[in-house]
Amino acid sequence: MNDFEWRRQLRELRQPQAPRRDLWADIERSLDRTAATEAAPRRAAATRTTWLFAAGLAAVTVLAVGLMRMAPTAAPAASADLASVPVWKPDDPRLAGAAIELTAAQYELRQAIQQSPNSAALQRLLDRTEQQESRLRQLGHDAS
Repeated sequence: MNDFEWRRQLRELRQPQAPRRDLWADIERSLDRTAATEAAPRRAAATRTTWLFAAGLAAVTVLAVGLMRMAPTAAPAASADLASVPVWKPDDPRLAGAAIELTAAQYELRQAIQQSPNSAALQRLLDRTEQQESRLRQLGHDAS
């Protein structure tokens, strides 16, 4: 056989061929089987997800209730002590913003010191904040 005969045979192979049996019935059966086997795990996964969500919600609720019961009852008295600290309000409006910031910083530092009374770093920060307030008061006094 030469090249020409091979090419002629290849051209004959290009003719349309009808399948020996109906392929669509097999395809449909295969799709139905696949859908049936995939539906069961999806339902199981959805049920599992629902239960996991419910368990997580219950755990968060139990944790929140436990934390609320562990909260110290003396906290309102401590905040009352912090509220009794006198607040300085300067007459000069240019100093009012700085006074508010310093007062808030002192309040937060006093709260932190109540939680950790042996902290030297917190005490130093409170001392510096009070020194800044003293300088600010002096500026307000000099301006008036």
